[in-house]
Amino acid sequence: MRLLLVEDNQRLAETTKEGLEKESFTVDWFDTVGESEAAIETVSYDAIVLDLGLPDGDGMDILKQLRARKSSTPVLILTARDGVDDRVKGLDGGADDYLLKPFAMAELIARVRALLRRPGGALGLALTAGNVSFDTAAREVRVDENVISVSRREMGVLEQLMRRYGRVVPKDILEDKLYGFGEEVTSNSVEVHISRLRKRLSKANADISVHTLRGVGYLLSEDD
Repeated sequence: MRLLLVEDNQRLAETTKEGLEKESFTVDWFDTVGESEAAIETVSYDAIVLDLGLPDGDGMDILKQLRARKSSTPVLILTARDGVDDRVKGLDGGADDYLLKPFAMAELIARVRALLRRPGGALGLALTAGNVSFDTAAREVRVDENVISVSRREMGVLEQLMRRYGRVVPKDILEDKLYGFGEEVTSNSVEVHISRLRKRLSKANADISVHTLRGVGYLLSEDD
């Protein structure tokens, strides 16, 4: 899943981005209102972690614009503003959660996951297809109850395919979910992950497989 992190403290942003990426999230980081709003116009984010005090304005402006467009993207405000009035303003302004700095990375990750598990959120507890199950919270893939080793990118591919099981998933959707701004994406990056995922599933005796529809996308379905 792809997150937007809006934070103007470089050291904190880098640490937060690294912590979220270790949990298999794809993270785009921006430190201004302008860049963040431009990113939101371009990408469909699964959740946003939002600082308030930014060089060119207030993070609340981003939140107001988001809700004015009727977007239901979960937003967690991450700020040093610890007054009751600030928290009330943030939550009443459309934020889904509010976490004060300094914070524990484990708590931030848990709160983001909790937001994504809400009804209509992107994070279901488990996905199943054939004899394959994927615990999206624990980030664990099993075939016939046996855990298999899957890289972060391969896991991202599998998650998108399982969420759309039996339907074609265009290549650009996979690229959008797997890679953030500034990350190098070669013309065959997705194909490489698909190939490796196929081998892992086959080796584990999965009864589903990934099919390539040239020029269209990829389809996850049960083997004939």
